[in-house]
Amino acid sequence: MKKLPVILLGACLLVLSAVNLQAKNTKRGWELDLKKASLDLSSTDVKNAEAYKDFPNAKLTADSETLVKGHLDLAGNYFADHFVWGNELFLDYGKTTLKPVDGERTTNETADSILFTSSYTHRLWKAENALGGFEAGPFASLSYQTEFNSQGDSPLKKVLRAAAGLKIYEGTYIKNFQLAGFAENDFTYDPSSENYGWEAILRIEQPIREGVKGVYSGMFRNYLYRSREEVTDIDYEAGVDARIDVALLKEISIAPFIQYYTAQARAFGKRGQNLQIGISFGFSHTFIKAKEVK
Repeated sequence: MKKLPVILLGACLLVLSAVNLQAKNTKRGWELDLKKASLDLSSTDVKNAEAYKDFPNAKLTADSETLVKGHLDLAGNYFADHFVWGNELFLDYGKTTLKPVDGERTTNETADSILFTSSYTHRLWKAENALGGFEAGPFASLSYQTEFNSQGDSPLKKVLRAAAGLKIYEGTYIKNFQLAGFAENDFTYDPSSENYGWEAILRIEQPIREGVKGVYSGMFRNYLYRSREEVTDIDYEAGVDARIDVALLKEISIAPFIQYYTAQARAFGKRGQNLQIGISFGFSHTFIKAKEVK
């Protein structure tokens, strides 16, 4: 498992060396993009939630039930001759209110995440024909992850993470692929801990017909070392998302989707899982578009 990121990185570099690459790129200036503001309606099936009840992770502690979830993804990127400075704010929140006939009113969070990321990507290569075309280069990023509310008796999640590795992006099909090592300070507990590992992130878009596209994304994060052990520590976490995005109007869309998230605790063998199947109503808009130059 520890050799996997090295193998994947080597494979990426081999592919890049085999295609027509160039350093010049065509986008210039700022691009401000509301990637998605959406309302999701779904049914959730969570396994082993009782075992993960004290973990600061809403996806592992949720009940199996119907939910409504809001999502916001806002990006501001600056494109220069040989680099991209990217900034992205990601908000995800879901909450269900239960009113049993013979019980008291209860509320339950099913998703809760705030993530801000700022990154620098060196625009080193551009492939014109391979895999529909894409850009690639080394990157480094700094992100802060927290949540709106703490989960149960656990404290509020607060993680500062730095990552560096290889990125493929701005492609016809490959919108983002990152393979990186990371170091993070976890301030959730006092004293804080220093954690190290590697991660892979992927986003692919597949045009199906006019106004219809498939959007597929996934992530895997593997922890290799922690300076301080907590009972809520995980060995790894992974998630996939697949949806068919159908444009209703120019900037309004509807998308049936399926999402799956899983994580493995360090302290015991049961793996937490969260499966969502539903439909999303979304809005996207580009406020400022980067200039295209020859």
